Amino acid sequence: MGLMLFPGDNDVGSPDISWSYTGFSMFRKWLAQAEGFTLAEMDGFGGDRQWCSVSTTLAPLLNHPDDDGPDLAPAQCAAMLPRLTAILDRRQPDDSDPVLRRRIEDVSQLITVLRFCVDKDVELIFG
Repeated sequence: MGLMLFPGDNDVGSPDISWSYTGFSMFRKWLAQAEGFTLAEMDGFGGDRQWCSVSTTLAPLLNHPDDDGPDLAPAQCAAMLPRLTAILDRRQPDDSDPVLRRRIEDVSQLITVLRFCVDKDVELIFG
């Protein structure tokens, strides 16, 4: 069992991305680190640091329940795209680290899904 992020357009042919729950946790920890903080320090992840103290457009993704909670609006998806693209652009895709290669693939797939949500003006569903 795992987690899938997909557009709320009711079309099974739309792009999606999926992880195991452990894989999604590792991905979010990696993104938080790229944003300059440790996810374990944050409220809801074992720490007491409030999310309002963090300045990142990725907060709706990072501070979201694994498979429940509100869908992300197209505007939230659009706001995350530039930062995810910047993270993708600064990483070397031919790096020999298999974990880094996986994170780069995840970011790339997530960008595809988010762009689709923005283009079709539909929510991003956590399921």
